Amino acid sequence: MSGPPVQSVLRALDLLKELNRQRHTTVDQLHRASGLPKPTIMRLLGTLAAAGLVAKGERGLGYRITSQVATLSSGFHGGPLVAEAGRAWAVDLTRRLKWPVAIAVPDQGRVVISVSTMADSAVSPFHATVGVRFSLVTRAIGRAYLAFCPDEERRILLRLLAASADPEDNPPNLERVVQGMVALVRRQGYAQRDPKVEPRNSNTVAVPIWLGDSVAGTLGLSYFRSVVSHAVLTEQLVPALQEASRQITASMERLRQAAPAPQADAFRDAEQAENALPARIAPP
Repeated sequence: MSGPPVQSVLRALDLLKELNRQRHTTVDQLHRASGLPKPTIMRLLGTLAAAGLVAKGERGLGYRITSQVATLSSGFHGGPLVAEAGRAWAVDLTRRLKWPVAIAVPDQGRVVISVSTMADSAVSPFHATVGVRFSLVTRAIGRAYLAFCPDEERRILLRLLAASADPEDNPPNLERVVQGMVALVRRQGYAQRDPKVEPRNSNTVAVPIWLGDSVAGTLGLSYFRSVVSHAVLTEQLVPALQEASRQITASMERLRQAAPAPQADAFRDAEQAENALPARIAPP
């Protein structure tokens, strides 16, 4: 930040959060909850009312939020939602397994990294990747999305891929390649990077992050091929990713219900989830 926060904005947001906790809230209740002087509360309520976010309650009893409050969360979906829900779990995976973890979301015929723990891993095969876009056809985090997204969405994505000039997106016999890849990934329950693309000394394994019947994003972990055996991959890394994916889905559902768990709770949940996972992998 370039300067101190605007206190009046913070106070207004605190009032809005308090109003959101119940159907009707009086000035006395707001005063007790916030500690703000009542004249200040009245001015802030007037400002929120002028913005269409707050109105007087029925029969003049207290104040209530309006339906316009819902517009404040209209952008809170897709990448932002997955990032907020999944960040703690990605960090926890890297803390325990040592390898870097990324969360990717769909972006115009590719996936883009919205969360990365590369900086937290001492054994990362890559540099920072946040904001980098990857192929749906050759990269594990893209394959996990393409394989598990709804059939109609996959048909649309195939048309986008067919129009791409990038050979990773549009290889010869695109539909046949994708069909075979989708069948393999679904059978395994996880995706891996195409071994023919660089860097060949490392690999990534990825699983989908579900939200209802849709794939909200993918969760991937990268490692050096020479260090991780197939047994370690399937018996330790994949189950850890799948459990973290389930926990991210649960966190997203809580956030969508406007009752997000505090970050401390997310890390507490991560600690509890660790007990259900296989023994941690020793650093390479």
